[in-house]
Amino acid sequence: MNAILPENYWLLAAVVVPVGTIYASVIDYRERRVPNWLNGLLATLGIIAQCAYAGWGGLGDALCGLAVGFGMLIVPWAMNGMGAGDVKLMAAIGAWFGPWLAFLGCATGMAIGAVMGIVLILLSGRFAQARANLGIIVTKFARMDTAFSDFGSTKSFGASTTLLPYGIPLTIGSLAILGGRVLEWAVLL
Repeated sequence: MNAILPENYWLLAAVVVPVGTIYASVIDYRERRVPNWLNGLLATLGIIAQCAYAGWGGLGDALCGLAVGFGMLIVPWAMNGMGAGDVKLMAAIGAWFGPWLAFLGCATGMAIGAVMGIVLILLSGRFAQARANLGIIVTKFARMDTAFSDFGSTKSFGASTTLLPYGIPLTIGSLAILGGRVLEWAVLL
């Protein structure tokens, strides 16, 4: 795989991906969900664009990128730690980015999400509740009978915490990586 894509492909991605992901983030912030139609459209456009610019190699890269984006977040979703829309959003971004940039975009988004979570805790002043929730999460991971249950899920915390719409940090991280690719930062290539 690893199709060589021309610069005009990355310019197209630099138009389509920000529009789609920022729109997804706005919806995620307002409704705490990312619609399937938007994720499906973004993924389909990424696959079509990759095929149009790089043929079968582009198709392979799009599908591998989709799988990486999906694969990096499927376990947190299965453990009830995030919504399925966030997983599908990262998969759709991966269809545009290919496997390596999808990995970097997701990892960057996860790091940004961690920082945003800490900032939310600091701004809300709910230190005791955050510490209690962390204890529940540690217990969840420590036992197989609770690891994939609703115990310690984002929904189970309810009103005791402010939930982070994870589409936002995934979008920020992915757009940072896309910007780096468009600017041809050597570390990303």
